[in-house]
Amino acid sequence: MPTLNSAFSQIGRGFAPFLAPPSPDVIRFTVGQPDFDTPAPVVDAAIDSLKRGETAYTRSQGSEALCEAVSDHLGKFEIFVDGNDVVIAPGCKQALLYSMMAVIEPGDEVLLLAPAWPSYDGMIKLLGGVPIHVPVNRPDYHPDIEALKDAVTSKTKAIIINSPNNPTGAVYTPEEVKQIVQLAVDSDLWILDDMIYSTLVWGSHCYTSPNSFEGGAERTLTIGGWSKGWAMTGWRLGWVTGPPEAMEAVKTCQASSATHVATFLMPAAEVALTLEEETREMADSFAKRRLMFHEGIDSLPGVTAPMPEGAFYILADITGTGMDDIEFATRALEEAKVQVIPGSLMLGGDNLIRMSYAASLDDLEEGIRRLRDWLSSIN
Repeated sequence: MPTLNSAFSQIGRGFAPFLAPPSPDVIRFTVGQPDFDTPAPVVDAAIDSLKRGETAYTRSQGSEALCEAVSDHLGKFEIFVDGNDVVIAPGCKQALLYSMMAVIEPGDEVLLLAPAWPSYDGMIKLLGGVPIHVPVNRPDYHPDIEALKDAVTSKTKAIIINSPNNPTGAVYTPEEVKQIVQLAVDSDLWILDDMIYSTLVWGSHCYTSPNSFEGGAERTLTIGGWSKGWAMTGWRLGWVTGPPEAMEAVKTCQASSATHVATFLMPAAEVALTLEEETREMADSFAKRRLMFHEGIDSLPGVTAPMPEGAFYILADITGTGMDDIEFATRALEEAKVQVIPGSLMLGGDNLIRMSYAASLDDLEEGIRRLRDWLSSIN
């Protein structure tokens, strides 16, 4: 049998081992998916598009109307780009992969703020790059700027930032983003800005784009999508934008692989960006849940966590329980019937567990009760 690409032997599958659907009696704190239906106007727009027969090939980067709608949406975050420099990809992950393909060559080092969402590590390795995991500050999980500076070498090509952050729930301050941009300017690095959770912010400061600062726009590829803020995870729709030269490479990636996203989904994605009441309702619900969930986490023996500032995750330190994170996650599933993600599946995540509060209030309350009873019984 011919040999396989050796890169795959170095790549895991992220959280997959702990995301398998458990038995019905288990409370799941694992899935990063809003527990809302996709808003009805979005669904209706896709159905109408199908009825109009919009099922043929179309413009590879996405319809002009949708690309302009994304451009207008990004303007709300001080990201001012031409619609021609927007590509609609089959999911935010694909948009991230295109971005990496455009700027990373074999041997290039890419800085990650650790613990980082594991797909970044896998994508970088697939392209022959070298992920460099730089620990964040504890306990708030914000960037350690000096550590980032110390991690830069002659091989460093890019830095990936994700704020609001998965898995930590941190939202980087404008000053921190400004310092990251200055580091990128000084070291001539690309910035890949994953803004997928930008509409889900609960703290005192909002999502801040690197484009907001001098030197940022010319070196930043901005990646986002509809999955989280619009409850459209299964629609697989994302966007990427950046400097025109970089976007020409991204367009080539799309044309050479996916061709374009499903034609009949584009009008629906355009409608989604016009919605306000539906998206505000979702965001308000998560804001309330995070307060209740954090209070519950604080009540667990041996468990501590900072208040999450955005997205819908809490990254909790379970050192005080006497268990490591794998043992905690395994026993929580078997003994408490609660499913969580062990942090050591991400470099820098040892003795941490990630929990999603994108679940119903009833499930959040019941899951906390089960964990509290279980931890109290074994201590």
